[in-house]
Amino acid sequence: MLLARRQAALDAVAGQLKGREVVTAAVDLGADGVAAKVAPLLEGREVDVLVYNAAAAPVGPFLKMTPEQTRASLDVNCRAPVELLHLVLPGMVARGRGAVVLMSSLSAYQGVANTAVYGATKAFNLNLAEALWAELRGTGVEVLACCSGAIRTKSYLESMPGGAPGELEPAQVVREALDAIGKGPAMIPGRFNRFAAFMLRRLMPRRAAILTMASQTKKLHA
Repeated sequence: MLLARRQAALDAVAGQLKGREVVTAAVDLGADGVAAKVAPLLEGREVDVLVYNAAAAPVGPFLKMTPEQTRASLDVNCRAPVELLHLVLPGMVARGRGAVVLMSSLSAYQGVANTAVYGATKAFNLNLAEALWAELRGTGVEVLACCSGAIRTKSYLESMPGGAPGELEPAQVVREALDAIGKGPAMIPGRFNRFAAFMLRRLMPRRAAILTMASQTKKLHA
């Protein structure tokens, strides 16, 4: 089951998934009533894996953000995954199997200038995944936060045309994340990104880590 705002993009992905039933639905995950819109689609279907990969990432200094932009980031990145978890987790636990992958980010580990609200929402995703991983131990349901660095998606390439260290192709992130299910509450794809995270979290003073990240995000284009 594929959910996103643009039906054409959903149809393109669905066309690549041969030999299985694919259900698509154009749903704005930032709109009110996400759970009410998705619940009817789940009737009669067992969801064994939920991957929440949607994100709203306004770029720029906080004082130049509109309340509508920051609210959209909170709605898409925080409220919607919580609502969907309420829909799918009870069934997973009842069946004794299931997995949830929440896309977080390296920006979850410290404040990130020029993507302040986005980074804060990714910290929310990381903390939520870690807590649920602990709560659901022994139920057969695994929860994982994927704390990725730069991923070469269309929107990223538009916002960062000059590139950044540690960029990964989407397929590599997918492979590493799926391989990590059941091995702990969080993972970081890419050897360079794991090293960078170690440096930022363990060796640098927090002030220096924040300023190092700011030096990279100032290159982002809205």
